[in-house]
Amino acid sequence: MRTPLDLPKAHRLLNHGPTTLVAAEHDGRRNVMAAAWVMPLDFDPPKFAAVIAADTFTRKLVEASGSCILSLPTTAQVDLCYAVGTCSGADTDKFAMHGIRYAPASTVTGPLIEGCAAWLECRVLPDPRLAADHDLFVLQCTAAWVEDALWHEGAWRFPPGAPRTLHHLKGGLFLASGEPLQARRPHS
Repeated sequence: MRTPLDLPKAHRLLNHGPTTLVAAEHDGRRNVMAAAWVMPLDFDPPKFAAVIAADTFTRKLVEASGSCILSLPTTAQVDLCYAVGTCSGADTDKFAMHGIRYAPASTVTGPLIEGCAAWLECRVLPDPRLAADHDLFVLQCTAAWVEDALWHEGAWRFPPGAPRTLHHLKGGLFLASGEPLQARRPHS
């Protein structure tokens, strides 16, 4: 079940570097793309950096709407993640083509992709130079949600057999998030 997460903890959703689905909507059009380069930047208010290539339809929607949704796909969505990352949505409705179910965001315009591990509703903090020179967008999180079956006491929990988040390696090859390892506290 999708449950809200306190915003100062939102950075924890991306600390482990998962592949992210970036979705945006503007003027009756929506799109989603896969992005491997999304990371936390700040705690409170939570901010993220996302690389969104200039030639993507999603970028046009993000720039026009000033917002986007970051969704963290799971191992159950590996084929979907690869599919939306390998075709353009400029002339195709990826949601219809792939049967993508979604819910409306609560604080910005855009679709929350159903079945994901987490969702971050974000508004763009405009910096035209960063976008033009590096395809980099700074995003401020306005709402965060997590799949409660995968989150426990402020951290990811991936029980055996449960879906895990994805990490893209290359050309459709992904890794699933692994087992947590607790380090021993160093002696002073």
